[in-house]
Amino acid sequence: MPPALICVLAFGQEMPRIQVEVNLVNVSASVRDTQGKLVKDLAKEDFHLLEDGVEQRIQLFARSLDLPLKLGLVVDFSGSQGEYVRKHRRDIETFLENVVGLKDRVFLIGFGNHLRLVSDFSNSVPEIMVSLRNYERGERRVPSIGPQVLRTGGTAFYDAIYHASEKLAPESGRKALVVFSDGEDNASAYHMIDAIEAAQSADALLYNVRYTHTERHGPTSRNIYGTRVMKRISADTGGADFDATDSNPREAFRQIEQELRTLYELAFASTNPVRDGSFRKLVVKVRRPGLTARTKSGYYAR
Repeated sequence: MPPALICVLAFGQEMPRIQVEVNLVNVSASVRDTQGKLVKDLAKEDFHLLEDGVEQRIQLFARSLDLPLKLGLVVDFSGSQGEYVRKHRRDIETFLENVVGLKDRVFLIGFGNHLRLVSDFSNSVPEIMVSLRNYERGERRVPSIGPQVLRTGGTAFYDAIYHASEKLAPESGRKALVVFSDGEDNASAYHMIDAIEAAQSADALLYNVRYTHTERHGPTSRNIYGTRVMKRISADTGGADFDATDSNPREAFRQIEQELRTLYELAFASTNPVRDGSFRKLVVKVRRPGLTARTKSGYYAR
C-alpha cells in the first residue's frame, strides 16, 4: 500500500520541516441493523477491526456524510447487451439525476471489444448524457482508456473494471464504481482477481447493476457464470449486486446513494510491517449488538 498520510510539523518560518510517512490502510464500511436499515450514528469506539485475525488500532475515523462522491460508471455495450442499450441510458440518467450533487464528480467508460472514456470527470448530468448519446451514435473521437491490445472476443468486462479502478485510485473522498453489465467476459487481458484487486487497492466499492438476457428455457451456463462473477466482485469490494431485469433499478439506485452517503471511513497502520504482496483478510465488526458491517474482504500488501 502507498503512504496514505504525511504528517508535517513546522517549527517556524526559518526552521526545517519534519515529514513522517505512515502506511495506512483505508477501509470504507457500511453498517445495517437486523431490519436492513443503515446505521449512521456510530463512533470510532463502536468498531472492531481485524487483519488476518489480529486486532488493529483504528487511527483515523470519519463519517462520510460531507465528503464528495467520486464515481465511475462502467457500461457494457457488447453484443449481449444490445437489447438493453436504451434501458442503460434511461437508468444511467435516472441514477445521475438522483445521486450526483454539486461537489460530486463522475466519469463514464463504455466497453465492448474496446474501452472508451465516454465522459471524463464531471458533475453535469446533461454533459455526461450528451457524451453518452454521441458515443452510441458512433462518435469516433471518444478516447481509449488503458493500453491498446488486440482482442479477439467482444466483451472486456474485467479490463473495464481494472482500468476504471486505476482512474479512480488517485482520487480522494468516497469512491465507487457502478457497473451496468451481465458480467460475461471473453476478451480481457486481466482476470477477475486482477479486477477485484484493482478495486480494493483503489478503495473503491463496486456496485453491479445486472442486465442478463436469458433464453426461454432458462439461464445458460454463461448467464450463471456472469451472475456469480458480479456477485463475487461486489462482495469482495464491499459493494452490492442488483438484478435490473428482476427489480426496479430506481430502488437499487436509491440504496446505492443512501449507502454511499452513510459510509464510515476507517484507517489503520498494520501491525504486520512486511510488504510481500500477500493478501491480508479484513474483518470489521460492530460492538453494538444486532449490527453488521460490510466492507472489502481485504487488500494486497504491496
